[in-house]
Amino acid sequence: MPVSRLFIATIIVAIGVAAGCARLGLWQLDRLAERRAYNAVLMSRLSEPELSETVLPADTGVGHYRRVQVTGVLQYTREIAWAPRMRKGSPGVNVLTPLAIAGSDTLLMLNRGWVYSPDAKTVDLSRWREGDTVSVAGYVETWPHQCLSDSADLIPLGCADSATRTLRRLDRRAAERLVGAPIAPYLLMQTSDSALRADSVPARVETPVLDEGPHANYAFQWFAFAAIALIGGGVLARKVQSG
Repeated sequence: MPVSRLFIATIIVAIGVAAGCARLGLWQLDRLAERRAYNAVLMSRLSEPELSETVLPADTGVGHYRRVQVTGVLQYTREIAWAPRMRKGSPGVNVLTPLAIAGSDTLLMLNRGWVYSPDAKTVDLSRWREGDTVSVAGYVETWPHQCLSDSADLIPLGCADSATRTLRRLDRRAAERLVGAPIAPYLLMQTSDSALRADSVPARVETPVLDEGPHANYAFQWFAFAAIALIGGGVLARKVQSG
């Protein structure tokens, strides 16, 4: 029986679809390998001895997730709220308080943790003051967003609200406008002592859990689609040829 053009076309389409799906599966495996390597670097940083703020690397990419121990003076009159923030299904905000460190003209923003807010934006920050000079343990994050340029005069509403002193996105330039002073390129996430004083301090930030994401599942799905394309294409081609 001669091979029909439709039969050949069906085989070609099936192989093309399978090849495309397999390529996407390999891409997801590459992403998984990158994620694992990235997590390994960050976990190694979290396991290293604590640094002081003054010896953190200038390159924030190198300093990301470094553990630190910092002593300074909290400037409550300049603190802001990062909102909305959810915790265990409850609405609230994270309290960001500038920390003045001796010998530095730049303030280090300290994420003191989460407090409950019914509307996830309004909170009496004076309720959560902890004293002036503090010694803080935690790890440093980088500021991930840049929604405000150096030359911008107004803060975009999607970025922050100067009237309520609320930061909606973690943008350093916007935070500087709200605080009214230069801010360090690191954000300090406080992890110490909330278990000891749960009723009198914000719920501190937990040490991050570094998972592998959905890449392995996505890779399996794409390889499964490739197999379906080959098998289904073969069955369809046989029906075309026999019919």
